[in-house]
Amino acid sequence: MAANEQTPMDVRTAEEAWALFDRLPAVRIDEITTGRWRGDELHTGHPFDGVLVASGWYGKQFDGPDSVHPLLFTAGGTVFAVDPRRVPLTLAGRVPLSGVRVARRLLAYVRPALRAHRPAARLRHVEYRGVTSTAMVYDHLPIIDHFRRADEHTVLGVMDMRGITQPYFFLLHRENG
Repeated sequence: MAANEQTPMDVRTAEEAWALFDRLPAVRIDEITTGRWRGDELHTGHPFDGVLVASGWYGKQFDGPDSVHPLLFTAGGTVFAVDPRRVPLTLAGRVPLSGVRVARRLLAYVRPALRAHRPAARLRHVEYRGVTSTAMVYDHLPIIDHFRRADEHTVLGVMDMRGITQPYFFLLHRENG
């Protein structure tokens, strides 16, 4: 990004996030198919703002185009993949962050029940907002995460979830990048 352009960390509203997302270039699948990516949220006023981080969300793991762990969490110093079907997404934004933080303390104890034993998403090139770029398609949930390249080691994502009209924006930073 040029020095005078808005960065993801400057974004404060969904409109600003859309403007940034639409300016960023597409991401090819081969640019992100290997490795663990650390997640971060963009706070744009979405009901999910703060929920993932407060719950112990770590990021995503890309092992190949057909082998993606869409939700990594951390508890007790361990990073582990969670089966997205076991995450109560419908409660996000309805439970106060203090309640989410209490639930996070239990994460290490409920980890065996939440743990994913196989990948739960895949990567595909999808046209979204007029640009064909990499998207992560969940296997069992009506969610597609669309990605654009913010820089060599960072992608900006937007979650497209059936039933949620307001966009949820997030960043992924390549580990060891």
